[in-house]
Amino acid sequence: MTASTELQAVLGKPWRKPPLIRSRALRWALGVGFVVYLILAISTIPVDWGRVYEGLDRGWQFITAFARPDFTSRSTDIWTGLEESIVMTVAASVVGIAISIPIGLGAARNIAPLPVYLICRSIIAVSRALQEIIVAILLVAIFGFGPLAGFLTLSFATIGFLSKLLAEEIESMDRSQSEAVRATGARWGQWINYGVQPQVMPRLIGLSMYRIDINFRESAILGLVGAGGIGATLNTAFDRYEYDTAAAILILIIVIVMALEYLSGVIRARVQ
Repeated sequence: MTASTELQAVLGKPWRKPPLIRSRALRWALGVGFVVYLILAISTIPVDWGRVYEGLDRGWQFITAFARPDFTSRSTDIWTGLEESIVMTVAASVVGIAISIPIGLGAARNIAPLPVYLICRSIIAVSRALQEIIVAILLVAIFGFGPLAGFLTLSFATIGFLSKLLAEEIESMDRSQSEAVRATGARWGQWINYGVQPQVMPRLIGLSMYRIDINFRESAILGLVGAGGIGATLNTAFDRYEYDTAAAILILIIVIVMALEYLSGVIRARVQ
């Protein structure tokens, strides 16, 4: 008898994590059903293998373009698009964050009366229900092509994102600290400033930095539907089959997003 067998005889059968579904037959039935569904779903997708074959060549050209990105031929358009995206991102983030704070306070059930809570939660629900691309298409139809539609879209999206997370942060804060401030006879504004704000401010700053990062990436996507920014330049490069210019734009977007991620991490580490 080996040492491991002797140990098992003393300790008994080792513990194993129980399966999520206890019935083995039901597990197999669900697995087979999932595979059948996947096969049926894929079989309903119309695939033109001729176009796939032609696309492979263009895809390879696009991949090889990253080995020789062209930053110079369309440098004016690239820098104009980047500048537009950065301005749009910063302006939309500032406006969106400024509007999100009162809505987030109103959407926190532990500090807001019921009518205010319902109104603010409705605003958040509407903002989160509409995807950015849909909002951008609607605003482009209203205001025309350009960065104004992108700015409004990103501001609208920031409100839904930040208000919801801020409200949840307020609802989960430590009540003893805020109640201690309230017990001193502080007015509502003083209670928010000294009892609530210190607890949620680090989280608010971190979320704001994260939203700026998202807004820059979204600005590149919104340009594809005419909402301005570097996305419009990228779309033009694809339409002209200028893959080396498109590769240069994508590299710049990746570099800027990485820089924002690093900056966001540094700021979050300092405030938390």
